[in-house]
Amino acid sequence: MEPAVRGGEGPLMSAAEIDEYLAQLDEPKRSTLEHLRRSILAVVPNAEQGISYRCPAFRVGGRVIAGFAAFTNHLSYLPHSGSTLAELGDELTGYSMTRSALHFGVDTPLPDELVARLVTARLREAGLTEAS
Repeated sequence: MEPAVRGGEGPLMSAAEIDEYLAQLDEPKRSTLEHLRRSILAVVPNAEQGISYRCPAFRVGGRVIAGFAAFTNHLSYLPHSGSTLAELGDELTGYSMTRSALHFGVDTPLPDELVARLVTARLREAGLTEAS
């Protein structure tokens, strides 16, 4: 059954349903995205976990501030903003990306430090702090 999703701000699924999303992935995609999930939660441990745009997402202060998705040949970090990736500029050299997604290899987790900078930049942009 498809989750009910209304745009980017609709109802979120539970953390258990993100577990289900991850469980359906083959290795190494699953463990790489599990690592990303832990990296995001290290920055925003109280984030509400759920689904936004049918992808695992993390909400702080009612705003989606990070997410991820698995595709056939790559994984994506989703900042849920069109300007977060541009803000980090040269720090993202070596990664392919679109305006709203940072792509990385299925077996190469994003460095924890980079994830922290991505999440922090999005929090700042949204007018939030890690403690929100």
